[in-house]
Parts: sequence; structure tokens; C-alpha cells
Amino acid sequence: MTEAAQDGRRTRITTRLRELRFDAGSLSLNLIATVGRRPSTPIERMGDIERLRSWCEGVGLTVHPEEDMGRLLTALHELRACAYDVAAGYLRGQAPRRESVRLLNRLARVNPPAPRLEVGGDGLPATAGDAGLSAPALLSLIARDLITLLSDPARRQHVRTCDAELCRMIYLDAAQGRPRRWCSMQRCGNSAKAARHRRHREETAASALP
Repeated sequence: MTEAAQDGRRTRITTRLRELRFDAGSLSLNLIATVGRRPSTPIERMGDIERLRSWCEGVGLTVHPEEDMGRLLTALHELRACAYDVAAGYLRGQAPRRESVRLLNRLARVNPPAPRLEVGGDGLPATAGDAGLSAPALLSLIARDLITLLSDPARRQHVRTCDAELCRMIYLDAAQGRPRRWCSMQRCGNSAKAARHRRHREETAASALP
């Protein structure tokens, strides 16, 4: 467990805070979620190659074994910053930086590999041999995902920010009915309810004092 300081405040960085999140609702939002607690006390969750490999596995992407993972990590960090700028700007009703838009469009121009069907001897679809994605193809998939998401009026209206002040994760709300307030009921939702009950008990106890 470590601590991070920003603006005179310290945040205890627990193992859970550093956990990779795969529940943001889309590939690009899962990449944005590799930084936690934006913008108050950012926590890096994908700071090395081992964590990069874990993230790729978690989102179901395979990288070609000959790719330079260090360079890919740097490129993903750059893409992540631009993706956050664009997504957060949309939620705030503010235009993103021009360089963010340029990078997303440039990366998206690369054509990702076309899906390939392999059929086994029994006539059933079989798993195709996968050599893995090149770095440009992987970056293109993520950039295209964000562009497609925010360009679709029906989907982008479900992009939200977690109500928890210390989380603020951007996620795609796929739930039907009432909009979700938190990225996860099991995480921020339960924490918010526990805090609300605690405040209620404290206020009740204080009002009972003579």
C-alpha cells in the first residue's frame, strides 16, 4: 500500500484502487478506466508491461509476439489521454483539444484485421489461428470504438460519469429504466450508501445530545 499526494491531500493507494477495471461498457472506456480517481487524485493502473498484458487479456485482445510492448504501452498512454479528453469534454459540454481529435482520427485510419471463419472437419466453426494484433491495429480498434460510441446519438446519451466524487469513472450505462448513478453498485454504490447511513447515525446521535 502506498500514498499519493496532490494539492496537499493524500490518498491511500490500496490494491483494490489499482485493480484494472473491465466494466466500463466499451473497449475505449475500459482503456480510460486504467487511470482511477480522475481528476482529483489520479491513480495509474497500467504503468508497466505486465499490467499492459493483463489489460489486453482482460479486454480480449492478443498482441503479436514481435511487437515492442514498451512502445505500445507509451502509445496506449497517449491514446488514453486523448480519449479521456474527448469523452470528458463531451460529458462537460466542452470541445476537446484539436490534437486529441487528430490523434484519434489518425489512429482510426488503420484497417484492423478482418474477421476470419475457420471450419473444422465436423462442419462446425473452429477457433482460427490468431497471430495477434499489430500495435497500429490494436490502437485503431480502440480509437474506432470511441469514435463509433460518441458518434451514435442513441449510445452516447448513455455515457455517464460515476457520482462518487473519488471515482468519477466514465462508463456506458447499458441498464434499462432508471439511469445508474455509480459505475458499480458493488463498489461505489455500496460505499455511498454506507457513508449515507453513517452520516445519518451521526446526525441522529448529535441531535439526541442535551
